[in-house]
Amino acid sequence: MADARPLALALVLGAVVSVQTGSAAATTLFDEVGPAGTVFFRLLFAALILAAIWRPRVRRSDRSQLLLAAGFGATLAAMNFFFYAALDRIPLGIAVTFEFVGPLGVAIAGSRRRLDLLWVAMAAVGIVLLAGPTGSSPDGLGVALALAAGGCWGAYILLSARVGRAYPGGRGLALAMVVAAGLMVAPGVAAGGEELLDPELAAIGLGVALLSSVIPYSFELEALRSIPTGAFGVLMSLEPAVAATIGLIALGQDLAAAEVAGIALVVCASAGALTATEVAAPTEA
Repeated sequence: MADARPLALALVLGAVVSVQTGSAAATTLFDEVGPAGTVFFRLLFAALILAAIWRPRVRRSDRSQLLLAAGFGATLAAMNFFFYAALDRIPLGIAVTFEFVGPLGVAIAGSRRRLDLLWVAMAAVGIVLLAGPTGSSPDGLGVALALAAGGCWGAYILLSARVGRAYPGGRGLALAMVVAAGLMVAPGVAAGGEELLDPELAAIGLGVALLSSVIPYSFELEALRSIPTGAFGVLMSLEPAVAATIGLIALGQDLAAAEVAGIALVVCASAGALTATEVAAPTEA
């Protein structure tokens, strides 16, 4: 077990970098197919890959399992759409930080320690710094969309545990991804139109699906065999910082000192809350 932990830690960090790199790549599609078309690409390719790997059988599921998978799929579709719509308006690092309020809320809700008030206060100060003074704050709708994505991420965490108990392996996730892709057909086609048939854009969409869904899911699944969920959650709390770094390097999204401080405070608050509650915050699907 001890020998496996360094590899597990590397896998979690690799998953974090992969999903944020995928988010940066996704923004390159917005001008051609819009956020909705990009989400459709991601969910469609992820659904095809995961379905081929896990081969979910609808007939082997009872009504309660199917309803659970459908709800999970609807959550996945909403989470991805809100997040990509936010990315179209605000920088990657800021979007992920606001989105991380969802997992942070789930972690704190699962604990009754007085110390958690410190993490709430720290996160609140971080969000205030990110919001900034009047005239320099990020796009209000973009922030609202990121917070909506965070709410969906919190629901995703709770639902993923139930789906994991209801279905063996990744079959529940694969079935939910098929549902999510189906829900995004109409808005995705409306936004992307004929551009969705462009082979180059589809190739980028496939890359986004691999980087943002298939690779991180696989890495996390293997890592959780060797490390406790608390350690996993703390590592996942690095996502806002990693997102800000990738946004700077890949997209040239500079952040002000106050914004960097705000992200740091949210990261610290998330790490503290997740350590105390042993609640993991899985990568956004």
